[in-house]
Formats: sequence, structure tokens, C-alpha cells
Amino acid sequence: MRLILTSLFACGMLSACATPPVVTPTAAPAGNYKLDPTHASVTWSLSHAGLSNYTARFDKITGTLDFNPDAPEQSKVYIRIDPKSVSTGLPKFDDEIAMSGKYFNADQYPEIRFVSTGIKITGEATGLITGDLTLKGVTKPVTLDVTFNGAGKSFGNPGKTLGFSATTKFLRSDYNMGHLVSFGIGDEVSLRIETEFNEAQ
Repeated sequence: MRLILTSLFACGMLSACATPPVVTPTAAPAGNYKLDPTHASVTWSLSHAGLSNYTARFDKITGTLDFNPDAPEQSKVYIRIDPKSVSTGLPKFDDEIAMSGKYFNADQYPEIRFVSTGIKITGEATGLITGDLTLKGVTKPVTLDVTFNGAGKSFGNPGKTLGFSATTKFLRSDYNMGHLVSFGIGDEVSLRIETEFNEAQ
């Protein structure tokens, strides 16, 4: 009983309890959205000599979404990542891979960028987003396998929030980052992306 009363009190303090998100893209509001950096992550992993999948992330991500629920394939996404925000859990190694010419060379190339060029709907809440990935001065097409998680209310944001998950893979050697590939450090990079976009106010 105490737990029930506590939950009801908390809902009252927050004006309303959370409701499940709308999971149909065509029911989500159209318009311009801005990426919520507090609810977004880009993690990457690659093989470490076949012994493990070494995993790290980026901490600074910005972006916009122009969302068209009536024709989702006409929506557009623009994402920017600060390579200096790479986080492995080892600060000295973070500095090395962020700044070294063998890796991100972030002083010369201060931005990783993804710009969508096309969207193909594959299911009620899934799709493939093709776009140009610019990394270390090289631009090549990649395709994101995307799931629309839903549209709902995020506390602290006055408008609607859209949530997405996405994955993709690419070869780092295609972006002049092939250091140690010949020594067994993986060439194929797997990306996992979790994002929320808030309605622009």
C-alpha cells in the first residue's frame, strides 16, 4: 500500500505519469527536431586480435531531424560528432587516438559528420537510412539499419520526443585509419546509435 501511495504521489508531483510512446511513425508529429545530447550515445567496437570486441564511445553529439510522418522516406537527418570526445575509459589513450595522425587527427579534422541522402522503409517501424559519413577528411556512403522506438513525452522537454536505435558497419581503412590492421586489430567498425530528438522550440 505504501508503494502504491508513493507512486501516486510521485505522479501527482510530476503532473502525470509516463505513458507508453506511440510506436507508429505516421502518428508522430511532423516538424523539426533537435538531438537531445543527454539521451544519445554512439558506441563503436572492433576486434582486438580476435580475443575481444574493444568498445568505446563519443560523448559530444549534436544533430537535427526534419521529420515527415506522412512520407517518412522524405525525412532528413544531420549528425555531428566531436572526435575529441572519444571515451575509452583511459584518458591518456583517449588523447592519443583523438589527436594522433594514425587515428582521428582531431586538430586537423575536428568533426565527424553524417548527412542522410535517402531513406527506405522496410517495416512499420524500421528503415534503412543511407547517408554520407565524413571521417578524417574522407566522405563515403554508409547505411544505417534504423528502428523507430516511438514518440512520446520526455520529462523536461515541453514538446514531443522521438526515439531511434540504429546500427551500421564500415571499414576504418576506407577513412585513412588503417593503423595496426595488419597486426590483427580489426578493420571493420561496428556502430550502435541510440538517440532521442526533441521538438524544436
